[in-house]
Amino acid sequence: MGLIYYGGSAMPIRIDDRALAHLKVVVATKLRRAESFTVSWSHPDDSPAGRTTIWLHPAIPLRFVFDEAEPPTLDRQWIEELAASASSSGGIQLTARMFEDDAKRTTAE
Repeated sequence: MGLIYYGGSAMPIRIDDRALAHLKVVVATKLRRAESFTVSWSHPDDSPAGRTTIWLHPAIPLRFVFDEAEPPTLDRQWIEELAASASSSGGIQLTARMFEDDAKRTTAE
């Protein structure tokens, strides 16, 4: 599980490494262009119920931390879907699957 540290919050957002790698590409591209947008998600089952939306802006500190040393192979279609949603009025909507540990998902399938 990777982590996103956003702004001054000491509490990171936990997200699957592979999903985080795809998200990072889209976020870095948008922020490099000085484009702000939202990222939203429903809280995973192991967290209190609810949902969260963050506003990503180039001036707000952002750090991605990955558990795996080697980057995963990226899926171009997934990046394009995330990029299209980032440009929509609803912003990026993360799915519950993106918060599952890759190893846990593999044993469940």
